[in-house]
Amino acid sequence: MLPYDKSLLIIPTYNEIDNIQRMLDTIDELYPDLNILILDDGSPDGTADVVKKKQANKPNLHLIERQGKLGLGTAYITGFKYALERDFQFVFEMDCDFSHDPADIQRLLEAAQTNDLV
Repeated sequence: MLPYDKSLLIIPTYNEIDNIQRMLDTIDELYPDLNILILDDGSPDGTADVVKKKQANKPNLHLIERQGKLGLGTAYITGFKYALERDFQFVFEMDCDFSHDPADIQRLLEAAQTNDLV
């Protein structure tokens, strides 16, 4: 059994209203125990509101709302700090627009069991 409960998926968002619900549903269907951190840069389209509604039934879904569009690099730094502060053993990053396939998380986590970096 893979340690999904010790893993964190970081997804930075800005105006992802067209993708966020489908992305969260897809990940939840594939990996219900995987922790997800959404880092939203003040999306005016309601992206964070979708995440907040989903959080009511998903305790392993986390949200950090940042004020303004602070950029992808700082979003990942914030996410990595979050992961380290909470002792996650495995950290993944993914775009919300499905340019990364959520189905690959299992393959990456399997490889991470015997490799330092995947």
